[in-house]
Amino acid sequence: MEDGTQHLGHCMVDMKELSANPEGLTAAGVLTPKLPQVEFSLACNDLVASGRDRKPNALVQVSVIDPNKQHLVSHAYTEIVEANKDPLFLTGVTFPSEYPASPETLVKLTVYDAKDKSQESLRTSLYLHYLLEEECYKEFPLEESTVPQQATFASRGSNSGSASSSLEPVLGHSRGCGVYFMCVRVYVVCTSQCACRSLNISVVRFSPTCSAAGTVCKRTSSFLGSATFSIGDLLRAKDERLTLSLRSSDGACAAGTVVVSRLKMGEMEEVDVDNITTDIPSQKCPLVCESASHACADRENNPLTGPVFKNPVCKVFRFQTVDSKWMLVREQMEECTLSFSIPKQLLSLYIQEDMSRVHDLRDLGELSPHWDNLRMEVMTRYGGIINSYQDTLAELDKVTGRSFKPSCCKAQKSLEFIPINLHTQRMRVTCPRKTDAFYDIITVGAPAAHFQGFKCGGLQRLLSRYEAEKKSFSTAYQCIYYSPEHTAKAQEVLSTMSVLQPLITSLADQLLQAAQERSSTGLRDALKSLSDKTEQFVHTLKDELVKSALLALHAARPGYVSKNQKQTTAQGGQHQGHIHQGSDQNQTPVQGLPGHSPTTMVTESRPVCNNVEGSQTATRGESGSLKHQDSIPHHKEYDEEEWDRVWANVAKCLNCVIAMVDKLQEDDKGKQESVPEQQLADVITSHNPGDWREQLCPLVTRLKECVMEVVEKAKKAMTFVLLQEAACSIPQGFLLQQRRDVVFSQALAALACGFIMKLHAGIQDKSFLRQLHLVGLVAQFESLLSTYSEEIGMLEDMEVGISDLQKVVFKITEAKTDDLSDLQPLVCGRRDHFTVEVPLPRLVFQTLPEEIKEGKPLRVFPVLFNVGINEQQTIAERFGDISLQERINQKNFEMLEAYYKSLSEKVPLECLPCFQTQTDVKELLETLGQNVVTKKRKNVEILWIAATICRRLNGIRFTSCKSAKDRTSMSVTLEQCALLRDEHQLGKDFFIRALDCMRREGCRIENVQKNIRGRKYAFNMLQLMAFPKCYRPPEGTYGKVDS
Repeated sequence: MEDGTQHLGHCMVDMKELSANPEGLTAAGVLTPKLPQVEFSLACNDLVASGRDRKPNALVQVSVIDPNKQHLVSHAYTEIVEANKDPLFLTGVTFPSEYPASPETLVKLTVYDAKDKSQESLRTSLYLHYLLEEECYKEFPLEESTVPQQATFASRGSNSGSASSSLEPVLGHSRGCGVYFMCVRVYVVCTSQCACRSLNISVVRFSPTCSAAGTVCKRTSSFLGSATFSIGDLLRAKDERLTLSLRSSDGACAAGTVVVSRLKMGEMEEVDVDNITTDIPSQKCPLVCESASHACADRENNPLTGPVFKNPVCKVFRFQTVDSKWMLVREQMEECTLSFSIPKQLLSLYIQEDMSRVHDLRDLGELSPHWDNLRMEVMTRYGGIINSYQDTLAELDKVTGRSFKPSCCKAQKSLEFIPINLHTQRMRVTCPRKTDAFYDIITVGAPAAHFQGFKCGGLQRLLSRYEAEKKSFSTAYQCIYYSPEHTAKAQEVLSTMSVLQPLITSLADQLLQAAQERSSTGLRDALKSLSDKTEQFVHTLKDELVKSALLALHAARPGYVSKNQKQTTAQGGQHQGHIHQGSDQNQTPVQGLPGHSPTTMVTESRPVCNNVEGSQTATRGESGSLKHQDSIPHHKEYDEEEWDRVWANVAKCLNCVIAMVDKLQEDDKGKQESVPEQQLADVITSHNPGDWREQLCPLVTRLKECVMEVVEKAKKAMTFVLLQEAACSIPQGFLLQQRRDVVFSQALAALACGFIMKLHAGIQDKSFLRQLHLVGLVAQFESLLSTYSEEIGMLEDMEVGISDLQKVVFKITEAKTDDLSDLQPLVCGRRDHFTVEVPLPRLVFQTLPEEIKEGKPLRVFPVLFNVGINEQQTIAERFGDISLQERINQKNFEMLEAYYKSLSEKVPLECLPCFQTQTDVKELLETLGQNVVTKKRKNVEILWIAATICRRLNGIRFTSCKSAKDRTSMSVTLEQCALLRDEHQLGKDFFIRALDCMRREGCRIENVQKNIRGRKYAFNMLQLMAFPKCYRPPEGTYGKVDS
């Protein structure tokens, strides 16, 4: 939506105004969600159907009359209650706080007898009924060019719209009839052809004589009666309950009554509803009252709006429990601004990292022609990636006022880094005599490279194939093969050095400052920190890869090849390295780096390509493992002990600094003890305060110089390793890196969204915070992708993207101010390790445990479970291969089991959330393990048990399918109803009805509307026959649509 405008019930609300003066800012400075101002339930009595011998299929349309503009705006619908003259509707009506409702706001309730369950035709019919009730308007011509270019179109009663300059038909293509809603005005477009994009379009508001409108209305629904009341009437009524008479269209006779009861999330009164069932006509409307305390509201008041979450959609329901009491259920779905902010930050970091890599390659110095050509080719490839990412970032910067990527844009190049349809959903439950509970879930389309496609598979398959072919690439490019482990180690060394080198320099300066001040305590503390970081620095570089890479870099210098070719094989065999034991006497002049096996001797006639025997055939040793001496290229002109000396000098310099500090403190202590007390002040005064600094300064300076020398050599060595890895990866490696960047960006945005939602929900829970910093959180991703056709490539992408989240940690920081811009999460780091910093307002930050306030990295353990449920999975199970799904589930089950073991060792299980279902987590894990290895088609119990375990372990729940719109909606609603059944005693007779209500009128159908501007799940009858029964939507809510 453009310019931050949000559409709620067809009324436009300027989000910029709300942001400028946000309400709900608590004393702690945390933004809180605005609770709905008004919520009410509906029931009807004594309805009269058009046919004498049948009971009506009742449905209520709720419209709002704007008192200023006198516009009638459709706001909400109830579900259809079939064959009942006294229907009690489970779907309530909610007016969010952002909605400009006032006591004077008029609400019109129109009751219909629905004859067609299809939401498309039914809702269009209801709008036509509304038009037929209005006065007759004459036709007038309207050219398409005169349609306002920034007009807002919201079709079929949507609660959200989006800016568009094109017209799209809504109803009856074959009949040449469509309905349009422009800026809350209703227009009906009649054309002589199906295509409504012709330049000559007649725009009319139907008169009662329009045959097309009348035909549609009669076929899909019939008008029973209507009633009007004001919000003020409801608030002033006794028990906040109104009973209104329904009037027919001519107003001559009553058509029954409608009961309006205000709902409030809180403690519900006990009501005699023993006679209320889904089939008994004498249904009564439950009474609901506020709780005496505001504890429920306080629990709801978590920071779910403002800097991260926006554009809420609320739905309210009431369901009956097994003991004939009523529970109140609210769904709230929100968009997440991290959908765009996280990918944009990642793109900037990718660009920065690749530009740094190009700079490092230039700093390698002079290389032989072969290596120089490879370097230039690699730099050119990096330049292409940088330009591509800069262009993508520039395109994303142009996107304003948008918080999610619709499913129809999943293959759009400029949005490929953005997660698909990322939303949060919270279900809050109020039951009689019980504490309120809420359940969160994040829905997102499968992280995958949709723009790049899946013709050759996804990341998991492509990476496996790439690693298998990499050795042949290294032969072709005459460079050394490095395993993924060695490449990762090189990146780790570079990353660690970039952090530790400036830190050591800073701590050395602090040591000198403490010496200048002659502060023994300051000197001791600074020395301890300096020692710890220097030892960590030395330990990082104590790796054979660094030493061997330095030798390989020396071999790549100009002139080295010509000198080495003059050597004989015997000379090469007599030369031995100085850093290993038991070197092979027949060792060749140059051996492969880590990853290669010992090779045969090089004869004088065999050419050596830059002293790297990439062209030789490798043979494995007895154990297949590599020894250090087999990994190091040697040359008699290179002093192999030079690196040992340089590296050891850092430790020696540190020891000298430590010894000098000890000496200074001992001397000072001895002088103070030998001098009488009356002379102590004179002695201290006579001391030159610069003595300590002057004695320490040369040693500290030498330490910093040694560190810089080590950094310079190690940086070039590791850059040369990455150069060789990149050279033998052209072009496949760079394409895979881009694909991996895209998938990881989508996955990280979803993870950050889930982490922040979970943090805000548990910010006052000491047990949760203890678990957070001692162990971390499990993030359980549920996938419904099939293992067939394109979706198997998506699943392969998703597996790698979720696995890459293991290199992400979170840190909680104190926000500079309470301004919204300062509460946005920040990403820092590089591809091998990212940190997401989550700022909190000062007052909230001060309540956190000390470990979190001190910046302790907070880990997240991502696990993925997949079970395909559609017709493609049926084909895969019967004729294809589901080994990928089986391997993913088995691997991630083991990871989940390991997390539980670690959690149970560090955190008392009493700290975990309490649930009504008493099944032990250990038992659930055993059951999950059995299901994972069981050969059973579409074993969705794997998903159910994994989700249950995740909630028991205080984890973060995610659900995904291709677009997080259709199958995801079925899964989310099923999980919500299962929670109501298992934790809140949802009545057995109400389970299916509650499930249908949520799927037909809940937040998930609104999610479909936001994505495709239509209210139909993208299923057909043949597809649904292959679905497990509990994943099938209600009749009339599905059909063929463009998704």
